[in-house]
Amino acid sequence: MWFKNLMLYRLPAPWAMSLDKLVEQLQRGEFSPVVGSEPMSRGWIAPRADGDLVYAANGHWLIRLQIESRLLPPEVILAEVNKRAAKEAELQGYPPGRKQLKEMRERVTQELLPTAFTVRRSMFAWIDPKNGWFIIDAGVPAKAEALIEHLRHCLDEFPLLPLHTALSPQSAMADWLASGEAPAGFTVDRDCELKSCAEEKAAVAFKRHPLGDEVGDEIKAHLAAGKLPTHLALTWDDRVSFVLTENLLIKRLTFLVLVKEEADQHAETADDQFAADFAIMTGELGRFLPSMVAALGGEQKEVK
Repeated sequence: MWFKNLMLYRLPAPWAMSLDKLVEQLQRGEFSPVVGSEPMSRGWIAPRADGDLVYAANGHWLIRLQIESRLLPPEVILAEVNKRAAKEAELQGYPPGRKQLKEMRERVTQELLPTAFTVRRSMFAWIDPKNGWFIIDAGVPAKAEALIEHLRHCLDEFPLLPLHTALSPQSAMADWLASGEAPAGFTVDRDCELKSCAEEKAAVAFKRHPLGDEVGDEIKAHLAAGKLPTHLALTWDDRVSFVLTENLLIKRLTFLVLVKEEADQHAETADDQFAADFAIMTGELGRFLPSMVAALGGEQKEVK
C-alpha cells in the first residue's frame, strides 16, 4: 500500500477530531454497490481487509474510498440510438430531430446501464492529526476532489486547506536548475520538463538523461529564453525519489530499496507486512514533507 502520489493538504495542528468520532462519521458514507441504473457509487471501506473503517497506528490514520462505476461505452449507446432512429425515420417518414435524438439517447442509457459491467477502484488518504497533514494518493486533482467531497459530506466539520509555500515550485525548480544546485538533502535526477509561457506553449523534455554538464547548459539556455520547469525529478536523502510538479503535486513517488527492506524485516504475515509498510512509509514521509516545504521557502500561512 505504498503511496505513489502525494496531493498535499493541511489541517489544524493538532486536529481536534478523535479517532472514534472519525469512524462514527465515516459510517454515514460507507460503500454500497451500484444498483439499478445508477452510473456510479462511492463510499468508505476498510483500508485493510476485515479491519475498521480507519486503520490507526502510532498516531497515524489511513482511510480508503472505493468507487464503483458502470462501463457503458459511448459507441454502444450510439449504435443502439442509430438503430432506433432508423426505425423511427421509417415510421414517421423523416429523420428524428435533435430533441428526439436527445431523448432517445437518455432512454437508451437508462435501459442499458443496469446490464453494464462495473469496475472498482479505490483511493487512500493518510491523516497525521498531530502535525496537521492530510495526504491523498492521487495523481490528478479531480480524483483527490472526489475523496474530499465525500469526506465533507460525511464529517460535521472538515477544515481542510491546500498547502501553500513561500516559493512556488516552478520558481524554486528554475533556481535549482539555473544554479546547478539542489536544496540541502536533495539531488536532481534525470527527468525534467520545461514549457514556454508564450501562447504556443513550446515545451522540451529530458527523459532518463543526466542533467549536468552540456545538458545543464542547454537547460539554462531554455530558462534564459523564457521557458519554466513544469516537472523535475528529485531524490531526497537517498531514500525517496519523486517528481515535483509546478502545482506542488508529488508524482512517481518511489521508496528506495533500503526503505522497503526495512519494512520487510518486520513482517512475517500479510497483516504484519501492511503494518510495517504503513509505519515505515509514514515515518519517511513525516521527515520528507518538512524538508520539501523548507526547500520551497517554508509554509505560507493563510492570512485571515
